[in-house]
Amino acid sequence: MSDAAAPSSPGPAPSPSPSGSGIPNLKDRIPKLEPRRRRAEPSNPVPIPETPALPPRPDLSTLNFRPPSRRILSPADHEFFLASPTYNLVLSFVFSLAESVVDTPISSLKDDSTLSPPVKTILRILNDAETQCKDSPPDDQGSSRFGNKTFRLFLDKVKQRMPEWHAAFGITDSNAVSEASVYLSQSFGNRSRIDYGSGHELNFIMWLLCLYQLSILERTDFRALVLRVFNRYLEVMRLVQSTYYLEPAGSHGVWGLDDYQFLPFLFGASQLLHHPYITPRAIHQQLTLEEFGDEYMYLGQVAFVNSTKTVKGLRWHSPMLDDISSAKNWAKIEGGMRRMFVSEVLKKLPVMQHFLFGSLIPVAEGMSSKQEGGDEESGEEDEEVEVFDKDGVRHVHHQVTGWGDCCGIKVPSSIAAAEEMRKRGIGGEHLRRIPFD
Repeated sequence: MSDAAAPSSPGPAPSPSPSGSGIPNLKDRIPKLEPRRRRAEPSNPVPIPETPALPPRPDLSTLNFRPPSRRILSPADHEFFLASPTYNLVLSFVFSLAESVVDTPISSLKDDSTLSPPVKTILRILNDAETQCKDSPPDDQGSSRFGNKTFRLFLDKVKQRMPEWHAAFGITDSNAVSEASVYLSQSFGNRSRIDYGSGHELNFIMWLLCLYQLSILERTDFRALVLRVFNRYLEVMRLVQSTYYLEPAGSHGVWGLDDYQFLPFLFGASQLLHHPYITPRAIHQQLTLEEFGDEYMYLGQVAFVNSTKTVKGLRWHSPMLDDISSAKNWAKIEGGMRRMFVSEVLKKLPVMQHFLFGSLIPVAEGMSSKQEGGDEESGEEDEEVEVFDKDGVRHVHHQVTGWGDCCGIKVPSSIAAAEEMRKRGIGGEHLRRIPFD
């Protein structure tokens, strides 16, 4: 037979079947199946900040009460603060509040009989602030979406009630009242710029810290301070924002999470830390937001943000919240919020330059003396404010003229846009959808 006619060389003969039936054993020809290796999630090199021990409260007999003032006037002052006991005091108080509500819904404190007298007093103060807002309706300014100047009347009414409010706690020292009052006054927004942001929110927490330093509040009140007091503060500020069209404090944004608030996301992530079935992706489920928004601050704040936007979808109006929702669990979100509080607040000079120091929240040794003029609490209409940008470069702005492009131009609030749409009879269900590219 010629080579052309020779049959092709056969492959290796299959192994005979162990049973001897003549059926080939295919396991030698099928590749061995191996489980797919899960790609490791990217790790964050920045460790999650731990909660420092809450330091002992000061001896009140040794304090010289005084109105708080801005003392971080240079990058060097900021470094002194970061290395000071006051830094640990602020960090410890905020993180201790967050830890007090781990796995705890708001409804767990519905019974007022469990609240201490000071907590009940704070709730009455916030109720009174809400009444002052309702009794000071905004001026008709056409369809303008910028801040309404009647907001200043509201702040004036609030300021007048400060002595009465603090007398309800039994504080008899007028200087102590003056010091604590500045933090509470600043927590409602800026009188000159008619804006509000997470820095004002932080002032409210610092007011609570002052009450703790004065031994009015105790550690046993921490859970109620978050679930009842801070939650009530959020409700009041949402009314104030929608009534006076408060502008975001800086159009560039500090957090990138929300135009106005940050702490609802830190406290809310703690509330949901080990929840058995609500996952981070739940913020995209409208039914979940409606059912559990009143129980968990994280979900409630997302629902409020959605209600104030004129476009539909977190992807478009809150991309960072949308991105965070892909986290594997709430522990990763809670850890990220802790990192953000440290890196984007306490360690950011443009934010901390507005922080106020007194005797209850003391200045760090070595920091500059009190700035003459330009303090946040002065309230003068044409106040000059010295600011530092992200590179530590000093420059000055006038309150009335505005911040300018370098520090964020004045922008109308999204709340104002949503309210104007409602006034024209365009409900929230008619939010514009932005099509995919």
